[in-house]
Amino acid sequence: MRPSTNKQLPVCILCFLCIVTLSCKQTVEQTDERRGHDRTDSLQHIYLYGICIDSLEVMEYPIKNGDSPAAIFAGLGFSPAKADSISKASKQVLNPVKLRTGMHYCTFTTTDSAQTIRYISFAKSLADFAIIDFTADTVCAYEFNKDIELRRLYVEGTLNSSLWNVLKSNGVDPLLAIKLSDVFAWQIDFYDVKEGDSFQAMYDVAYIDDTIPLSISTIEGAKFMHQGKEFTAIPFIQDSISEYFDREGNSLRKTFLKAPLDFFRITSRFSNSRFHPVLKRYRAHHGVDYAAPSGTPVRAIGDGSVIARAYEGGGGNYVKIKHNSVYATTYMHLSGFAKGLRVGKQIRQGDIIGYVGSTGLSTGPHLDFRVYKNGQPINPLAMEVPPGKPVKPELWDRFLLVSRRVLAELNDFHTNYNNLRK
Repeated sequence: MRPSTNKQLPVCILCFLCIVTLSCKQTVEQTDERRGHDRTDSLQHIYLYGICIDSLEVMEYPIKNGDSPAAIFAGLGFSPAKADSISKASKQVLNPVKLRTGMHYCTFTTTDSAQTIRYISFAKSLADFAIIDFTADTVCAYEFNKDIELRRLYVEGTLNSSLWNVLKSNGVDPLLAIKLSDVFAWQIDFYDVKEGDSFQAMYDVAYIDDTIPLSISTIEGAKFMHQGKEFTAIPFIQDSISEYFDREGNSLRKTFLKAPLDFFRITSRFSNSRFHPVLKRYRAHHGVDYAAPSGTPVRAIGDGSVIARAYEGGGGNYVKIKHNSVYATTYMHLSGFAKGLRVGKQIRQGDIIGYVGSTGLSTGPHLDFRVYKNGQPINPLAMEVPPGKPVKPELWDRFLLVSRRVLAELNDFHTNYNNLRK
């Protein structure tokens, strides 16, 4: 009997293993099948602003001039008291004064005969929304932000008109011209660019929903050939601040901007003897007149503190800023002052301090801009200013790596760009 038992044992073990294997295979297949159904089910759900709308009806309405949240809620059928309570519950994410005409709000209602509102969404921008949730016992309001994707783009060109027009003719957002002028503000007068000047720009654009461009995010590298001289911009982070440097590691940021206006036309230059158009006689004009539309923002050309904000007969409304122990600047004929501007206020470079006007002795809207060095007026168009801090020695190796990568990427873009145009 014993030999017979020994012969049957391997057969029993083999059968058992087969049964276990088949059972496991069926379990795995059933699990995979269930997972497949789960994936299919999840793919079938439809979401809008993070809300599952499978069983909801969505209606979109434009925000009209004069609309307020309370008025909108009342128009949707809520009682005045309820509309007021909803407004108060959502005030942290829905500022009434920031409702923008032309944007929209949506209602999410049940599909039954009651058509009960379950959610309301308000578009605050193309990417940011305020959501009001009525699904719980109390009203809940929160923000929803669409995912933003950054895409690296490139453009180059030769100027035969303004940089703005060249970019626009190439199908590029012309606001890139302002970004580039900010980067090279201390090296290039963009209102004195010459025909034949050229540029290369590598930049990131923020996209939502894969296809909708929001805005130009950052310049990631650029070259500008101006009057036969090449200027290079390499972004690099130093002291937790992202700045632009040239190939030698010198900061492109100077102590002062080249001009206090973004767009202007010079109508009068620094002179010791200029014929005054109002007084009808010759006298010194120790400033530069920039003609610009009334209301054009005027920016401080450097950091400093306000030492005067007043009205003076000839200069009209004016602001004077002391930048350091050496330099001070004055901005005259302003139509008004920036909100909150006062004597003693600390100003950062680029801050708006007022707006172009025609107050005082003036024949039209313009800015009379003056610079003083050690108390003496100097020609703003001819002054030399010290540069920002260069790359620190201990960061030089890291900067070289960044510089080589940026320049190589610019070169690759340039090669591909020209190959596509052949």
